[in-house]
Amino acid sequence: MRVAIIPARGGSKRIPRKNIRAFRGRPMIAWAIGAAQRAGVFDRIVVSTDDAEIAEVARAAGAELPFTRPAALADDYTPTVPVVAHAVDALALADGDAVCCIYPGVPLLDGADLAAGLALLDAGAPAYVFPVAAYPSAVQRALLRDTNGATRPMHPQYAQTRTQDLPPAYFDAGQFYWARAATWRTGLSIHANAHTLVLPEWRVVDIDTPADWARAEALCQVLQPV
Repeated sequence: MRVAIIPARGGSKRIPRKNIRAFRGRPMIAWAIGAAQRAGVFDRIVVSTDDAEIAEVARAAGAELPFTRPAALADDYTPTVPVVAHAVDALALADGDAVCCIYPGVPLLDGADLAAGLALLDAGAPAYVFPVAAYPSAVQRALLRDTNGATRPMHPQYAQTRTQDLPPAYFDAGQFYWARAATWRTGLSIHANAHTLVLPEWRVVDIDTPADWARAEALCQVLQPV
């Protein structure tokens, strides 16, 4: 069994109702559901939510809503792993089932990347699989800035090192995480126990602010013009 779990709570603060706000004419969560459908690798696409309106929109987009997420797992501080573990248990999945957590705010998500992640999991990747992208500049040369505008190196030992001599660093693309149901149940840390696939940085937007939203719409217009 291969199952997509899309966690979509109703209490978004920085962009109210973000998960169902219209993004280029479609509810945001519909983009995640559509990408999962196009990937062609899932037996079930399930949304975990505490919100009746989100549930209605998700059903209309083709997802299942077989349970309601408990309020205790829907606050501002609940991490991803317990939410997915709850869904795994609510669906009574077998330990060997492949489960992919797909975040709801991912309009640039490509179904082919979901399939590639599953291939890595099936090939024996340790615990989790998720996508990353490279930082556009060397993080070792980052600067700290005081309120008065004064700057200083965050890592002074690298201040004179050429950027091409520094190893690249990567950030979590914030799109999806594959793992076996048993792994989700253990509560194992994702970032410390994973294999990753690299996406181009221009295809990754973490939508947390109105500025992020505007950037994502602009990129989506170019990448998916129709």
